[in-house]
Amino acid sequence: MLTSTLFIAASACLAFLSRHCLRDWRSHGFYRFLAWECILLLLLHNVPFWFEQRFAWYQLISWLLLFLSIPLVVSGAVLLKRHGASDAQRSDPALLGFEKTAQLVTHGIYRHIRHPLYASLLLLAWGLYFKQPLWWPGLLLATGATIALAVTALAEERENLAYFGDDYAAYMQRSWRFLPGIY
Repeated sequence: MLTSTLFIAASACLAFLSRHCLRDWRSHGFYRFLAWECILLLLLHNVPFWFEQRFAWYQLISWLLLFLSIPLVVSGAVLLKRHGASDAQRSDPALLGFEKTAQLVTHGIYRHIRHPLYASLLLLAWGLYFKQPLWWPGLLLATGATIALAVTALAEERENLAYFGDDYAAYMQRSWRFLPGIY
């Protein structure tokens, strides 16, 4: 009962944050919302298993992925805030406040990957999955989050190409989407 109530409350908050982009299924925010929902379900289901068998192989993998997600989200958000030259005039409703940048950020973590915030969410989703890796619905949720984040990145790249033009196209040629050297 408590888990259902928390899911409904958290989903309502996520829906409120995403309210503008939920109307447009082509928007990156639409798919980001789906990824957030998968991650929320993984989190709420796996909370009871958070500290069980602390030194089991799957718990060690889980903690590694969870801790690796932190520097990606922090560095990505800080760089966007500091160097993105906020543009409140950007009218794209899918963009959250800190995403409304007028300057293309291509240094720091962005020098290597275009989507450190989504990479962080990927690590978070799989880190949550590995809290209880033998639960097959968890595998479906982690896979769903991965697919949703990949589609989110593709949609955002299309939007960035429209806004930043050739500069973003050149940036795409010299950076990776999520993982340097892999994808």
